[in-house]
Amino acid sequence: MSNLQRRSTEYLSPIRQVWLSNVSIKRNSSLARTFQPGAIRGFHMPDKQALCSLLSFLLGTSFGRVGDKMGSHTRKWLILATIVQALLLMASALTAHYGGLSGVASDRGDPSWTNPLSFVALGFASASLGLQRLNTQFATAVVLTTVWVELVNDPFLFALRRVNTRDHKAMSILAVFLGAFISKALVDKIGSAGTLGVGAGLRFLGAWAWLWVPSQGPRKPT
Repeated sequence: MSNLQRRSTEYLSPIRQVWLSNVSIKRNSSLARTFQPGAIRGFHMPDKQALCSLLSFLLGTSFGRVGDKMGSHTRKWLILATIVQALLLMASALTAHYGGLSGVASDRGDPSWTNPLSFVALGFASASLGLQRLNTQFATAVVLTTVWVELVNDPFLFALRRVNTRDHKAMSILAVFLGAFISKALVDKIGSAGTLGVGAGLRFLGAWAWLWVPSQGPRKPT
């Protein structure tokens, strides 16, 4: 695997897969609640938000099919896709700002982001997550519990040397927790729109950074 391909998978996969698993669980829980005795049936606001997010994500992945034509690990596609992701996050930040609602719900039964502009912001943010189609053997997939189990059961867990299978899982777990902590702090300080704007800026920096990732060198004859 080339350096460019390896680093691209390390950078892009964890957040997307954790987010997708959470949305899928929400949708399945909503369907299961329909058959619960005595449950209040209906298409509730959290269900609408989860459906909007999922459909927007699928639209983003459909655009990501362009990467299959250009080469999903080529430098030009990685730069283009990251810039488009940044633009989608910018659009999400602007619509969230003009939506005028807080990004934090005051109560579990009273969700935030319920007006049309907030739904548009949610759609833009979700589409940005689905844009790049990259897979990796060490990213956080399904739920974090799976990665914890894989990490603890790694045969080289206590090896005093570099072990990719162990190190990449540990890095992915740490990155998700660190990102969640920083994001919550930013939301409390500058709001959802400002936090999305920070994310857009980081995406633009990421697009620039792809120019400096080394390409795969010529293969040595065997």
